[in-house]
Amino acid sequence: MVWPFTSASKKDDDSSRPPVSWTDSLNGTDWQHYKDPRNWVPTLLVTTTVLASLQIYRSYLRRIPGAIHVQPSFFRKRSIFGRVTSVGDGDNFHLYHTPGGRLAGWGWLRSVPVKKAELRNKTIPIRIAGIDAPEGAHFGRPAQPFSTDALAWLSNYILGRRIRAKIYKRDQYDRIVATVFVRRFLIRRDVGLEMLKNGLATTYEAKSGAEFGGLEEKYKAAEIKAKANKRGMWGGKPQFYESPREYKTRMNLEESQNSNTKP
Repeated sequence: MVWPFTSASKKDDDSSRPPVSWTDSLNGTDWQHYKDPRNWVPTLLVTTTVLASLQIYRSYLRRIPGAIHVQPSFFRKRSIFGRVTSVGDGDNFHLYHTPGGRLAGWGWLRSVPVKKAELRNKTIPIRIAGIDAPEGAHFGRPAQPFSTDALAWLSNYILGRRIRAKIYKRDQYDRIVATVFVRRFLIRRDVGLEMLKNGLATTYEAKSGAEFGGLEEKYKAAEIKAKANKRGMWGGKPQFYESPREYKTRMNLEESQNSNTKP
């Protein structure tokens, strides 16, 4: 049926059109439009910029809230920058990650929390690589001589300061093992090396799991020099000296013997 004021129905119009194959349809497309760089270059640039920005953010600007969030691919390839919020012992501390530093607004647009409640579960425990400081009193064990000296020195040296940690691995206590650097009087200092120079730590003596980041010879040379100069823990009589590794071995043995003798 043809409606008034019309000459033919839509169905009649569609049926009057000849069928067009897929090949003819492609051939009929104006490809010249897509060959013009002005039509596709801007889209390509925007897409590339967005993807690159996301990658930069994920790799360098996203804050890491804890050790378990450090990607294994970062080890031996990346370093992390942040502020030291607490020092727990003579060779470990907690770091609040501030990616990008001042350029990313830390210190003037964004601030590092101060209260313990605000810092809970938001810091990275760091174990200084290549050194072993005297053990403090914990888990019912007595403190080693010079443990308080090592703790006081490390706290004075890095607490509240911005440091960079070259990370190597995660240890059995979920701490990140790293070589730590801090600027003192505009000079970048290796914290572990400075502790060895002051006789407040020994080179790490464990048979397995030791990590020096390629600095073992340098660290051992510093230890030998501190020992010769009787710095820190080397100032006492040699027959009374007990290294942190020897102390831990003795404590483990005593605890094992005590547990075996209990009824």
